[in-house]
Amino acid sequence: MLSKILYIIMLLIAASVYVLQKVATPLPLVVNNYLNDLLCIPLVLGALIFIIRKLKHDPRFTLPFGFIFILSSYYAIFFEYYLPKTNIRYTSDWIDVLLYFLGGILFYLFQRVRDKKVVKMKEYQINRRVD
Repeated sequence: MLSKILYIIMLLIAASVYVLQKVATPLPLVVNNYLNDLLCIPLVLGALIFIIRKLKHDPRFTLPFGFIFILSSYYAIFFEYYLPKTNIRYTSDWIDVLLYFLGGILFYLFQRVRDKKVVKMKEYQINRRVD
């Protein structure tokens, strides 16, 4: 339940920053330039894992670190290398690259903490049935 609440909060924050940017509201530079880059990978992976868990009917499904690393790499290459070379609207920023990977690492760590709680809960339920 906490992971769903955290995901919704991150989504609301990212959407708020986007809307405030579109209506030209002045924001602190860190928020304006970097917050959504940090939230991007956890939001994409959170939506992806939600869909996969529903399709597979497996609430314990997790994404491997390799997949998270590849997706972070794809976003970094596409948005910070390819797009700035093909469209003048986009600029390259190495801090964004670091934030994509930091978001991926945070998602991975949060996923591991959640999994430990799910396993403990399942063990508790199994032990209760046996007793």
